[in-house]
Amino acid sequence: MHAFLTLRKSLTVVACLLMIGSVAIAADGAKQPNVIFILADDMGYSDLGCYGGDIETPNLDKLAAGGLKFTNFYNTARCWPTRGALLSGYYAQQIHRDALPGLGGGGQASRQNWARLLPDYLKPHGYRSYHSGKWHIDGKVLDAGFDRSLDMRNQGNFFTAKGNFEDDKPVTPAADESGYYSTIAVVDHAIDCLKEHSDKYADQPFFHYVAFIAPHFPLHALPEDIAKYRDNYLKGWDKVREERFARQRELGLLHTSLSALEPEVGPPYDFPEAIKKLGPGEINRPLPWTELTDEQRRFQATKMAIHAAMVDRMDHEIGRLVEQLKAMGEYENTLIFFASDNGASAEIMVRHGGHDPSAPMGSAASYLCLGPGFSSAANTPFRRHKTWVHEGGISTPLIVHWPAGIKAKGELRNTPGHVVDIAPTILDAVGVEKPTEWDGEAIPAAPGKSLVPAFGEDVAIDRDFLWWLHEGNRAIRAGDWKLVAAKDDPWELYDLSVDRAESNNLAKQNPEKVKELEALWNQQLEASIELAKKTVKKPAKKK
Repeated sequence: MHAFLTLRKSLTVVACLLMIGSVAIAADGAKQPNVIFILADDMGYSDLGCYGGDIETPNLDKLAAGGLKFTNFYNTARCWPTRGALLSGYYAQQIHRDALPGLGGGGQASRQNWARLLPDYLKPHGYRSYHSGKWHIDGKVLDAGFDRSLDMRNQGNFFTAKGNFEDDKPVTPAADESGYYSTIAVVDHAIDCLKEHSDKYADQPFFHYVAFIAPHFPLHALPEDIAKYRDNYLKGWDKVREERFARQRELGLLHTSLSALEPEVGPPYDFPEAIKKLGPGEINRPLPWTELTDEQRRFQATKMAIHAAMVDRMDHEIGRLVEQLKAMGEYENTLIFFASDNGASAEIMVRHGGHDPSAPMGSAASYLCLGPGFSSAANTPFRRHKTWVHEGGISTPLIVHWPAGIKAKGELRNTPGHVVDIAPTILDAVGVEKPTEWDGEAIPAAPGKSLVPAFGEDVAIDRDFLWWLHEGNRAIRAGDWKLVAAKDDPWELYDLSVDRAESNNLAKQNPEKVKELEALWNQQLEASIELAKKTVKKPAKKK
């Protein structure tokens, strides 16, 4: 018996050493790492310099050079499903945050009680949690376990705080908002949270969710930022795509061709009145640049300049956030992620008070959207845009930086990953085991996988498939095979190992593979319906 206990104790010690050795839990061997997840809104795969872009993003480029770049990382193709999936580890459809056939669900629906977000799992282990920026998840922020929040509910005007909430209470805007810009305000709040944390809670680790609105429409940017890019895009979206793709190939990011422009594919929703309001410079199809009028070329190039200015400013503010971490002595032991909630947007609409065609483009009185031409450039080298689940709609950069826990510098990670992997990755990295129940209710198995094994080397994370459904657009990826279809269209089949541009449809040559993947897609659909229907709120009976 004594020998057995000695052996078991030895094995336990070895197991613990192996667990600790797989990822550094803290810089000093004691304190758990801090975590910051930074999320952009409607930013394309190729918008960052380190992903082949022409926009100045030195701070994010520096994080990538000091850490990892994931080349096959995915979101859900839309803002609110991505946010729910990212913080919960579940597909949005499983937690009522995107629609299922016959069950509803989506931006107005509520998660089940067991569908907790990361802060609820981290709090019992000493973490404080902060939120700065866009929310777009159901419920109040503090009720989700966050200790402080700036909820940017005003997403229609980057130049005012009107309509925003702080700690779930309405913000009173300053009498003079002439110096206000939402991207700066997000990081002002984040820095304020971190300073307070350093002053009052320095012995505790933190999780900070920093969710920018930029570069989501309306295209609003500071005049000095727009000026940097004003004439950069007069060369046209065709040329910009070619140049970005060439840089991506030089960086070794991709092994594919460049997708062809799809001049027949416009915005996902039709707002013909908006086109009229925006004037003769607007165009809702990615036609060859040479076919546009001079007025259209200038209008479109200026819109892209504003988009670039928004990304540039976001990067600048991220630089301030990093400097705050360094000032606190927390930079080395902070695990930083950066991603986008969906691909760049082809949408064209006018909301939130309208558009004044006489106002300077990019100012508060203007209301501009990027549109399908330069959205195609932002999503280089992929097809389609936000809302579609072709690669252009769902592909995002993922930068991971953690000096104390990741030895690799500037390396690529090619394993497929998805925002459902973020919650389990963070829990794994900080050494927290997810509970199996909440308030006495069992927590169902989640599809997300920890990416921590890929922190050390470029290994494939073992999984059966990744799955998508949004507004009838559907896809599944199993290994390098992807089955995808736009709403009401037949399935297309692609070998992503050589064709992430989704240019060579292999469905007719491989009908058995189509059947196999379709069966898997349906299997996940049925499982999601089975889970979600247990908690569907039935409409009240009419009296």
